[in-house]
Amino acid sequence: MNVDPNLTKYLIKVRITADGVVEKPDVVGAIFGQTEGLLGEELDLRDLQKGGRIGRIEVEIDSKKGKTEGFVLIPSGLDQVESSILAAALETIDRIGPCKAKMDVESVEDVRVQKRQKVIERAEALYKKMSQVGKNVSENIVQAVREDVERAEITSYGDEKLPAGPAIKDSDSIIVVEGRNDVLNLLKYGIKNTIAVQGTNIPKTVQDLSRERTVVVFLDGDRGGDLILKEMLQVADVDFVARAPPGTEVEELTYKQIVKALRYKMPIAQYLSVRGMSEELKELNQKNESEKTGSTKKVVIERSMDIEEDVALEESPHPEEPAARKPARAREEAVETKQEANGSHENDKIDLQNYKFIEGRAEHLLKEKLLEVYSEDGKVVASIPLAEAVDKLNGVNDGQTIISGGVISQRLIDAALNAGIKNVYGVRLGHVTKKPAEMRVITWDRRF
Repeated sequence: MNVDPNLTKYLIKVRITADGVVEKPDVVGAIFGQTEGLLGEELDLRDLQKGGRIGRIEVEIDSKKGKTEGFVLIPSGLDQVESSILAAALETIDRIGPCKAKMDVESVEDVRVQKRQKVIERAEALYKKMSQVGKNVSENIVQAVREDVERAEITSYGDEKLPAGPAIKDSDSIIVVEGRNDVLNLLKYGIKNTIAVQGTNIPKTVQDLSRERTVVVFLDGDRGGDLILKEMLQVADVDFVARAPPGTEVEELTYKQIVKALRYKMPIAQYLSVRGMSEELKELNQKNESEKTGSTKKVVIERSMDIEEDVALEESPHPEEPAARKPARAREEAVETKQEANGSHENDKIDLQNYKFIEGRAEHLLKEKLLEVYSEDGKVVASIPLAEAVDKLNGVNDGQTIISGGVISQRLIDAALNAGIKNVYGVRLGHVTKKPAEMRVITWDRRF
């Protein structure tokens, strides 16, 4: 029902019931006719309407089965008392046209309250819109500055001008990715030692770096990632493989996905074995045998569930995400040794920092199917068959380090923790889901 836009303060709403069929002019005529002189000259409806203090009277009625019902709306510019008196006067009307009628005042509404509510609702909507626009502008500025910083940090490395992070020159380990956008995404989360190969044709710069540094190949989760790995295996040295989730690319990954992928990277031989790439594994083993002597590359050591050794990280620029860790210390150079690895060493002290010896000792224990426990000063305190190691470790005292000729399993780690062991060395890492923070686990994951 339309209301006169000139109404000022109040809206009088009256319900009409008539015993017969009447029309709108009949209702308006009854209102003016039957209230004339009732309230005196000051509240005469005709004079009030002429003076603009009463708006246009709106009538909405409907006739059915010989009866008429509906509403009358009267906009009022009078004050509360005058509007109430006028409303009460309307209830004195008892006939409309030739029919008996009854008029009941349903309400006298303060139109200003409705206007205030509309103002409040509209103001809230405008404020939200304004705040959102301001927030978007702020976020856009932050994003623009962040992208500019990231682009400024990305460098061109080598004769081929490959996209790379600023730490590529100094880091002893590098992360090889496919394209420029992958480098940018890793830079966004503070990972600086990255370099892109820009396709499956591996550049000579990356080939040369792979012979001097520890290499983690970070592959997309598609067929293109497999092709790049195959090319890398033919022309470069690969130590570890990290993989994006299936169907995703490195440039799309979140901080959490990147850290998880790098933490669960696999040594190259283990990766090829798990993926069923037997030909590539055979070629890798042949290549390792031919390069076993005279190699200048640092020994590759797998630290289970630890990415510090392979990722040059700085504090994350994103406050909503966990801060990335600082660059880790460089890997220690393997010390070449002529120390005999196949003797019993029951009464000899050994250097437990000599990874070359430990690797050789693990090979010997693999053949003998034994596990040895060493004290803090490097003396053998127990030699246990692999099949009985988990059960007998609890009875070993003063043990600090284990060298095992078998698979490092979760059960073995749990038993070692109960026995107070701090260092666990072995030839392979099994399915380990929980590694104690205070325990160091190192495996070579090589087929002897």
